[in-house]
Amino acid sequence: MQSPSDQQDRHDYPAHWEADVVLRDGGTARIRPIRAADADRLVSFYEQVSDESKYYRFFAPYPRLSAKDVHRFTHHDQVDRVGLAATVGGEFIATVRYDRIDGRGMAASAPADEAEVAFLVQDAHQGRGVASALLEHIAAVARERGIRRFVAEVLPANTKMIKVFTDAGYQQKRSFEDGVVRLEFDLEPTDRSLVVQRAREHRAEARSVQRLLTPRSVAVVGVGRTPGGVGRSVLRNLQEAGYAGRLYAVNGEFDDDGELDGVPAHRSVRDIDPGEPVDLAVVAVPADRVPQVVAECGERGVQGLVVISAGYAESGADGRERQRELVRQARSYGMRIIGPNAFGVINTSPEVRLNASLAPEAPVRGRIGLFTQSGAIGIALLSGLHRRGAGLSTFVGSGNRADVSGNDVLQYWYEDPDTDVTLMYLETIGNPRKFTRLARRSATAKPLVVVQGARHSGIAPTGHAVQATRLPHATVSALLRQAGVIRVDTVTEMVDAGLLLAGQPLPAGPRVGILGNSESLGLLTYDACVADGLRPLPPRDLTTGATPADFRAALAEALADDACDAVIVNAIPWVREDGVAADPETLATELRAATAGCPAKPVAVVHVELGGLAGALAAATSTRPDAAVPVLGAGGCAHPSPSSRLRSSRGDPTRPAGRLPTTAAAEPLSDEYRIPAYPAAERAVRALSEAVKYAQWRRDAAEPGRVHEYEDIDEGGAAERIGELLAGEDDPRGATLGQDDAHELLGRYGIRVRHALPAPGPDAAAAAARTLGYPVALKTTAPHLRHRADLGGVRLDLADEEQLRRAYQELTDTFGKPAELRPVVQGMVPRGVDTVVRAVIDPAAGAVLSFGLAGAASELLGDTAHRLVPVTDREAASLVRSIRTAPLLFGWRGSAPVDTPALEELLQRVSRLVDDHPEVVGVSLEPVVVAPHGISVLGASVRLAPPPARDDLGPRTLPGY
Repeated sequence: MQSPSDQQDRHDYPAHWEADVVLRDGGTARIRPIRAADADRLVSFYEQVSDESKYYRFFAPYPRLSAKDVHRFTHHDQVDRVGLAATVGGEFIATVRYDRIDGRGMAASAPADEAEVAFLVQDAHQGRGVASALLEHIAAVARERGIRRFVAEVLPANTKMIKVFTDAGYQQKRSFEDGVVRLEFDLEPTDRSLVVQRAREHRAEARSVQRLLTPRSVAVVGVGRTPGGVGRSVLRNLQEAGYAGRLYAVNGEFDDDGELDGVPAHRSVRDIDPGEPVDLAVVAVPADRVPQVVAECGERGVQGLVVISAGYAESGADGRERQRELVRQARSYGMRIIGPNAFGVINTSPEVRLNASLAPEAPVRGRIGLFTQSGAIGIALLSGLHRRGAGLSTFVGSGNRADVSGNDVLQYWYEDPDTDVTLMYLETIGNPRKFTRLARRSATAKPLVVVQGARHSGIAPTGHAVQATRLPHATVSALLRQAGVIRVDTVTEMVDAGLLLAGQPLPAGPRVGILGNSESLGLLTYDACVADGLRPLPPRDLTTGATPADFRAALAEALADDACDAVIVNAIPWVREDGVAADPETLATELRAATAGCPAKPVAVVHVELGGLAGALAAATSTRPDAAVPVLGAGGCAHPSPSSRLRSSRGDPTRPAGRLPTTAAAEPLSDEYRIPAYPAAERAVRALSEAVKYAQWRRDAAEPGRVHEYEDIDEGGAAERIGELLAGEDDPRGATLGQDDAHELLGRYGIRVRHALPAPGPDAAAAAARTLGYPVALKTTAPHLRHRADLGGVRLDLADEEQLRRAYQELTDTFGKPAELRPVVQGMVPRGVDTVVRAVIDPAAGAVLSFGLAGAASELLGDTAHRLVPVTDREAASLVRSIRTAPLLFGWRGSAPVDTPALEELLQRVSRLVDDHPEVVGVSLEPVVVAPHGISVLGASVRLAPPPARDDLGPRTLPGY
């Protein structure tokens, strides 16, 4: 029979099924339920479908839809019959529908868990991945309505549609009857279907950013006649960068077919020659004129927008609504937006040479990708990198980040062969689960350095505010580091780390050689290394009389030393024997020569009043010879080895990032091989320390462990029960489950909670004890006394009724009436170490699993460790050993070691529960008594909330408005 909720919403319009998606070619489409008012759209759509596609859909010639067909295909009960459409510009480009199959052997009105599904895609949009996106969304709708299996009948010649089904990754059966291929497949997500879904998401989002960064033509809308102004500045920057495509200047005041600074000028984007594509429009007009410009761009077929215009969410509630409408309007035409309030985009590739930004000077070409949400920070970072001689591959200044986000750009950089290191300044993380997933994957191929603003105040910028994190900054940093993110605190540290990672190989370990012509500077460097967790070797003082040749010999010797993993060179001004100050360029040449042919180890230079040295090192060209060719001259390495750092290859996340030239011929360095220079030892050491930690993470990531599949986990049953518990729950904050419901849900994941019986009076306590069997524990469940054995709220090892009644009396005499204390009786468990296991959904980090010892160790001293969900077996073992009080679990001072494997299994089960069900927003197990053999969970609470509009588990969808 239908559930009451199904009956209630049978004819309601399910707005939560609406979604924007990125298609395979990088364009967007809107997926929404089909409504009765869509009759004309459906007819128009069907008229544009070829006769062949119609034949594949209906297995017979079907030139037009009858009035009965139109009614049937536009009227759905949203339960047994559902239809979805993909739209662009408000018009249908594809449709999908399912019809529930009546239960065999049951009453005709009884719903079954099987439905027939069918698609129709307009021929002009076939090959864009529309059907695959629709399949993900119709499958999610079907699961919501209790359907577990789809059936599809397809003509054998319809190979495209057969491929859509077979490539989806679901478990399926195929049969052939009466000239028709019959496909049956379960809708329960599988590991393969999730891999397929995320691979499609990755390709689509990467392609959507690529379209914005590699346009064949750019129209700047809002270019004034007189010099100055935002639009005119962007146009000038595009021209001065030598943009390789076609440029257009647009302003409503221009004359038709005119020119401005040699650029064709038009009154509207629509007036540009229809035969010339317009891939990107940079919009720099007042906010009230933007909707008209967006409409003109959409009608003209523009692929993407960079909206420089301000006056949106950063200006308050009215601006926030304008921003929502801007995104809604742009996506309706299939366009993506960078901005509004954006700083612009840059691509230094010789084939593009794009500077569609407000940056007054385009950066040189390099191998660093840069993303920032702040224009001011963007200026600072671009200037800092330029001063240090570093080049960029691409830059995105997203502004309010209403549409294109850091997650999208990460997808692009992962594929981009011109980017080896990625730098990001973030003020908010809109989808933390997705960010940490993408960061973990990206970091296996390329270093990712992140600075996050507003991390202490809890106040996010107005333009893109999200809920403040509940975790301390240090905890969030540690969690992101687990995902491979190099988390630094300032933009200066970001530039420092980026320079070293872009130009140097990764260190094999923490051992640091120190050399230079200043003993004091060497000692400062040594101390800084110790403070940052490195293992410095005794500094080598070359004395103030050292020549560049001495530096070369000492550096080559250090690089050849097997006991050294990296080298820091300190240099202060010196004077030659003839009294002439030495040229820093000579030292740069000698240092560069010392690295040629030596084992690939990172080198950093600390210079004092040698400003020319940094420039000389940055402008150098590489002469590193092939590993097989010996290097002659003073200090040359006798046994060179190949580089340990190779540029990542497209689609191969297992290969490390970056590369070092290995040919004897000199070539421009760009960011291929640079020796970074720093004005202070502490900055060089900090950058090197980050490289060491990242390199260790990369080695650990090669063997991440696995997420166990426990046979007794009932994922489907848990999902069904969660749905029942959340039925009718409208509060987005959710609710805490009652004890019985919490214990039942946990039990479906193999987490058994010791039963506790209520004891509202001494007689009830005695009856409970007889049921459980002595010895027992008596404890209060009042929030202010819960788990507070130190306050006397817990009485243990009560051997008989007399002791129980005496303890009950003492408890009420001390703390008050039973109604306030809410006492319970629980059976005693084997003694061990009391611990706490928790899981929460944090706005800044996503799903987080926490562990610590119960009591003061966790609460007073903050001795709690955290890991991102999902947790592998290796991560669970690391979590247990990460707390400072971990020795208590392993036999400290002669105590018996406890059952840590059982504890690690519990951690993995809790992780699975939270990862499988986004509705589970909080789990607390306290205390968990870990005995020498086995564990006992004595208290548990679970909090559920309606699933977020965006999570990382459902079908692909863009962020909402």
